[in-house]
Amino acid sequence: MTLTITGTDLTTDDVVSVAREGRKLELHADAVGRIKHCRSFIQERIEAHEIMYGVNTGIGEFSEVVLDDDQMKDFQRYLIYNHAAGIGEPFPVEIVRAAMTTRVNVHSKGYSAIRIEITQLMVDMLNKGVTPVVCTKGSVGACGDLAPMSQIALAMLGEGEAFYEGERLPADKALEKAGLRPVVFEARDGLGIINGSNVIAGMGCLAVHDAERFILQAEIACAMTLEALVANMKPYDTRLHSLRGFQGAVTCASNLRKIMDGSDLVTGKFKTRVQDAYSMRSSPQVIGAARDHLRWTKSQFEVEINGVGDNPLFLADDHIVLTGANFQGTPVSLPLDTLGGAVNMVCILSERRLNRLTNPALSAGLPAFLTKGAGMFSGLMLSQYTACMQVVEQKILSTPAFNQSIPAAADQEDFVSMGMNSALKTRHILEVANGVICIEMMAAAQGLDFREFTPGTGTAAAKAEVRKVVEFLDIDRPLFTDHNAMLAIVADLKPLAAVEETVGALTIY
Repeated sequence: MTLTITGTDLTTDDVVSVAREGRKLELHADAVGRIKHCRSFIQERIEAHEIMYGVNTGIGEFSEVVLDDDQMKDFQRYLIYNHAAGIGEPFPVEIVRAAMTTRVNVHSKGYSAIRIEITQLMVDMLNKGVTPVVCTKGSVGACGDLAPMSQIALAMLGEGEAFYEGERLPADKALEKAGLRPVVFEARDGLGIINGSNVIAGMGCLAVHDAERFILQAEIACAMTLEALVANMKPYDTRLHSLRGFQGAVTCASNLRKIMDGSDLVTGKFKTRVQDAYSMRSSPQVIGAARDHLRWTKSQFEVEINGVGDNPLFLADDHIVLTGANFQGTPVSLPLDTLGGAVNMVCILSERRLNRLTNPALSAGLPAFLTKGAGMFSGLMLSQYTACMQVVEQKILSTPAFNQSIPAAADQEDFVSMGMNSALKTRHILEVANGVICIEMMAAAQGLDFREFTPGTGTAAAKAEVRKVVEFLDIDRPLFTDHNAMLAIVADLKPLAAVEETVGALTIY
């Protein structure tokens, strides 16, 4: 179904559907009207020779330099040239598509004073699969994602490069193959494309979507381990968590009980300890805290992608031009940055449960390192090493970026969000997270094979999914193959699909 862009109701899931699934866009008629109305307003101001930042002045430290009529037209092109100053490998196509989608929604609000031809070309490029080649590094997350967004603008001029049908081509050739034509920028057009934190916003939408599913699979891994360790089930009673009041913990406990429904541990047929270690019984509180933070992060991004992140803003109905700093990335970089830390926290908990599975002093009777031939065989000893390494990698990446400002533009831009660093490292933390919980799942499946009781319906479904790609470890074998097979199914959300097919949908919030 085509996504109609209104400027008011875009969701993170909408952005993901365009970025990853190729969903088509169209501008709502009201959005077209607002864009044209605002452009008419700025055109009147230009003809009246009113001084407006970034329209007939330079930018940043050069904001006091006034441009004449001839300079004004060339300025937008040179602006893109000098701001297309990134470095490094290209972003994945999905990130550039996400950024373009959020920028189209900004334009549709009708405060950017950009020509409709500009916004429509962005829509057409998305619909026809023309994706500008954009370097990964260069944005400081304030004054907009200037360097990466400038490479998007450059492709719209028919310069730079773009991906089309799997090929990396000169942008003019990619546009031509798609039946599109480049545009010529007029006053405001260039700055109106680049002056917002839209790459961070697009990456954040993708990260929120991925984190939602990571948390659900982390709960599946947790449930498998709780059963393998013969957990006392009282800490997962939703009444306990309702009395404290944090919704994330209530949801986590409910999901765990749903996955483990039907287990002999739940029915009381199997004797358990009076009280388990924190890494087991506080899982709802810890995973729940991550879920609550994720809910806030999602809300921040949905405010951002439906807001106006420009400077200046052109309020046509009020006949005023307002300058400010709505491009500042901090309102989204801070929650995105701390989301990475929250994901790492969940992975630290996962590794501690993995340690209990493999440590014979803590594993409630499981054989050392989950092998029957301890001494001759080392079982899953080294799997825990690999999980540890990945958790430490995440810890290093969890150092905040939002307080790492280095002033730019001769101190005119003397506080920047560094939100691109937040976005890049949170994306990497999420990728690594799959490697941590996949090893917990593999170890928990091994542990469950040593138990002689009936596990929960969801637990059994997850274990069966593991056994499709990893056999029971009877005698030692190279484990990297098993690890990578597990990583692939976790990245493809196959354990989640198997569990939900068996017990019904798990709750995200």
